[in-house]
Amino acid sequence: MAQLQRIAIAPSQLQQGQISLTKEQQHYLARVLRLREGDRFIAMDGKGKWWLTQLAGEQGQVLEPLVVETELPVSITLMVALPKGNGFDEVVRCCTELGVTTIAPVLSDRTLLQPSPQKLERWRRIAAEAAEQSERAFVPTILEPVAFSSSLSFENSHKYICEARGNFPHLKDCLPHQISKVEGITNDQGQMTNDQGLIIAIGPEGGWTQQEIDSAIAAGFQGVSLGRRILRAVTAPVVALSLVSAACEV
Repeated sequence: MAQLQRIAIAPSQLQQGQISLTKEQQHYLARVLRLREGDRFIAMDGKGKWWLTQLAGEQGQVLEPLVVETELPVSITLMVALPKGNGFDEVVRCCTELGVTTIAPVLSDRTLLQPSPQKLERWRRIAAEAAEQSERAFVPTILEPVAFSSSLSFENSHKYICEARGNFPHLKDCLPHQISKVEGITNDQGQMTNDQGLIIAIGPEGGWTQQEIDSAIAAGFQGVSLGRRILRAVTAPVVALSLVSAACEV
């Protein structure tokens, strides 16, 4: 099945075994992927469901549901202070591939970027494309940017704030011993919630301010390190997700 191309659809596009393809999807399948009438592809709704589908004109004919087991056994919310330029594009892309559940863009004291609504739509599109490429069952949720102080209200028993220059223990030594059992809860819509998963906060260029670190620790976050080296703002989230993924998938 790995050779079949994948496209993300909205759940509303599927009606009685037929997928109403958008003009953009029709163009992508026919012009970019060069699929012809009767060719097969995989449709995914980004909420955990995949279908083997056959191209039929402007529609896709669902042939059968597919079982996909590519998700991490724990839900991960990544709070990222927005880096400058287009660095957040790469954060969204790489962390989607690594299995993140939710990405929460944060405006910290040292954040320089003031994102527009168009940026948010772009990040969500990148997440969908990365989920297709990496054979994810779920497309990560990209939240609207909020102030750092507002983001501290996340309720969770496993919350970490990464800081390079503090005397904090390594993240890998602070993760729950049975991390594969710290599972997110699935709601009635099949979406994973994060109140039983992990939350990891990553700072911007220059790191968090001391006041931000103190506020996070007061809110229940544990200060952690990602190693002895100073990582770029776009590298640190990838390292953090890689550590969690390695601990989950041993």
